[in-house]
Amino acid sequence: MQIVGLGLIATFLALIVKEQKPTFAFMLVVFVGCVIFLLLIDQIAQIIHMIDSIARNANVNIVYVETILKIIGIAYIAEFGAQITKDAGQGAIAAKIELGGKILILALAIPIISVIIQTIIGLLPNA
Repeated sequence: MQIVGLGLIATFLALIVKEQKPTFAFMLVVFVGCVIFLLLIDQIAQIIHMIDSIARNANVNIVYVETILKIIGIAYIAEFGAQITKDAGQGAIAAKIELGGKILILALAIPIISVIIQTIIGLLPNA
């Protein structure tokens, strides 16, 4: 409720201020976006701790879990940056941020994809 309320208040303020001071309205939107992210830090930490605990109990190699968490983090950060850039009216730069995030995700995923392929090949009967 706090996040929705903060978002709605910021939206109304930004709409009012945008006509007189568009730069200030944009800075308000960026600031509120960062505040919302900071409000979510505790929940993010709890999720990461829970995933780590599940992985340890399941005897999953922690390197894979860390890689997946990095991939998720890159996806959220790239999306956040792209949305802010779109709000500033820079759709082309936002698209490049999204592309950069996708390339970084692919680069991090290659070792996991390689292990999956090797596992599948190991399961296939020799022909």
